Amino acid sequence: MKNIVILISGRGSNMEAIVRALEAGRWPARVAAVISNKADAKGLAFARAHGIPTAVVPSKEFATRDAFDAALRQAVDGYAPDLVVLAGFMRILTAPFVEHYAGRMLNIHPSLLPLFPGLATHRQALAAGVSEHGATVHFVTAELDHGPAVLQARIPVLPGDTEDSLAQRLLEHEHIIYPQAVRLFVEDRLRIEGGAVRILETAGA
Repeated sequence: MKNIVILISGRGSNMEAIVRALEAGRWPARVAAVISNKADAKGLAFARAHGIPTAVVPSKEFATRDAFDAALRQAVDGYAPDLVVLAGFMRILTAPFVEHYAGRMLNIHPSLLPLFPGLATHRQALAAGVSEHGATVHFVTAELDHGPAVLQARIPVLPGDTEDSLAQRLLEHEHIIYPQAVRLFVEDRLRIEGGAVRILETAGA
């Protein structure tokens, strides 16, 4: 049984999708904790309602990123995580933090990486005039939004699309592929080989 720790900063809709998928399925895993850098993050209430332990490490109380990341790492490690999942966690993590969880931390980014890393991805996609947009679940590395991709979802960019309409349509697909990627990890079906991810047909193959 693998322990999953999920980090959020707000509503945590992708966290909700993962929790619901885990409750509906038979995964060899449990969500050991949901941790936020904001005490008023709405997702904390959802986690508590589902019997999941929660914790807050308030980022605004730390003078430096290093100090915050050290405290966050201590909180996360208290739940002995096999996998750390970033679900709308609005902090850029330091290299030592990322390296501590190398190969066992996932993020979802709202673009078809390597296109449009960073913020305002929907605005970037519309400005670039692309015909297709999407989301990428990837392993986290020290280079922002550049870790090996696990799964992607693709949607067409429609005439008249706005940042909001793209974001809303894409979120439905994020809620499908993120739980899928987490399940692949906990079932030992992901391998990183030569900087790319290979998905195994059966566990440990």
